[in-house]
Amino acid sequence: REQPKETPQPAPRQIFQERQRITGLPLYFQGYLSVRHSRCKEFRVYWTELRGTMLFFYDDKKAPMYSQKLDISALTSATNVYPDENGSAHFILMLSNGELELKANDSESGKEWKCFILTVTKLSVPPDESLLPGQLTRMHEVLEKEKKRRITRNDCSSTSLNRKSPPSSTLTTMPVCFYAVSRQEATEMLEKNPSCGNLILRPGRDSKNYAITIRHELDAPHLKHYKVMSKGMSYVIELERQVTLPSLQDVVNYFVTQTGGKLKPFVIRT
Repeated sequence: REQPKETPQPAPRQIFQERQRITGLPLYFQGYLSVRHSRCKEFRVYWTELRGTMLFFYDDKKAPMYSQKLDISALTSATNVYPDENGSAHFILMLSNGELELKANDSESGKEWKCFILTVTKLSVPPDESLLPGQLTRMHEVLEKEKKRRITRNDCSSTSLNRKSPPSSTLTTMPVCFYAVSRQEATEMLEKNPSCGNLILRPGRDSKNYAITIRHELDAPHLKHYKVMSKGMSYVIELERQVTLPSLQDVVNYFVTQTGGKLKPFVIRT
């Protein structure tokens, strides 16, 4: 009897390239982190990437789509790394809109995470005498990359003020209403949190394309789902008459403008 073939897993390089395409930001540091927001009671483990001044949280190390992202550019300070009874290393990021508690597997990893985060947000390598020469070298390399990235970004921003940007220069980061959830989970999120918005962008069932889930308040709450197909550098909304747009943010904007603002992107308030 022929054995069933296993589903092929994406190669690490393919995952890296897909994440690079989705986030549009350089990778500076990565690893497992336990995360707890100020209003949550329990930690949740994520494969975490530091890209630019953003933290991207993935439910799985091999998942191309992040489930959450956090802008840490407005970091005000970070606490010292302190151990717990299990040997894990804790530290807290003080942000303008709240606190984020992080927990690494050990003190060495926790120290690296904190120092890399401070390097990219403060644009200077923290004076930590316990850092090894190899760690310091990597942080100085990341510092130079982040400085160049910001100069390039600022130059592009200045140029865009003087000329209209072409469609291809739209944002490469995911819209704020993107969540790596299933159709059922998206439905539940909209039903339980009506004040947060009524439009969610999510992965499609094949994980290669996307879908829009909306909740209309007509005579009664009404849920609908729309396929969004990735075609080269564009995205096609599967309507009676197909609509092709250059970015996922444009897809979200299309639904908002076509309904006169009745549809609003779903954003969880922290």
